[in-house]
Amino acid sequence: MELTYDLHIHSCLSPCGDEDMTPANIAGMAALKGLDVVALTDHNSCRNCPAFLHFAEEYGVLAIAGMEVTTAEEIHAVCLFPTLEAALRFDSYVYERLLPFPNDELIFGKQQIYGKEDTVTGKLEKLLINSTDISIDHLWELAASYGGVMFPAHIDKDANSLLASLGAIPPDSKFQSVELKQVKKLHELKRQHPYLEHCRILCNSDAHYLEQIHEPEWVLPVRERSVEAVLETIRKGLFSAW
Repeated sequence: MELTYDLHIHSCLSPCGDEDMTPANIAGMAALKGLDVVALTDHNSCRNCPAFLHFAEEYGVLAIAGMEVTTAEEIHAVCLFPTLEAALRFDSYVYERLLPFPNDELIFGKQQIYGKEDTVTGKLEKLLINSTDISIDHLWELAASYGGVMFPAHIDKDANSLLASLGAIPPDSKFQSVELKQVKKLHELKRQHPYLEHCRILCNSDAHYLEQIHEPEWVLPVRERSVEAVLETIRKGLFSAW
């Protein structure tokens, strides 16, 4: 079977996220657009995932708890997890390794945590868009140790991407899926980086505003409608049998 998806979305917890990007609004917009599966992936935090999964269940949308990690090399990578409990344990690990630089709301924006009433219940003090001390070389194994999966985010962007930071894909990389912002760049990227010939290409919105959440145009082949099946497809890339 196939599921329409958007697996890279920011809430108002990300300082660059619009204040209308509450967990309930994101889940509601995903349902309105007819998406099958969506993931909440705030910068270096999963703290809005409990409320997001709650509202997604109400709206009948399959939801995944995730995070967009900023590595020590300032590379953005999306990590997705099979359970909320695993995501929150990963959240604690990452927050301890985030640069201890305080957020200034007037400069960077608010970092709002929402509860299941879709109201603000707290905020995070460290600036979430900073880098962690986690290397990209270690991130695949780290996510896997929590039962999760990692893929490099927006590799075709000129900043905060694997290719922009390293110039090439390390030959010992283990990821089998990558994210592109613009699919039209794929042919040239494959010519420059043959590793991509064996990767599943994911097209996500990286939405910071409700209207940026994708329409149901991109699909993932899965064995069943479940979070585990989605992670399995991403983990196996083009080697997935589904």
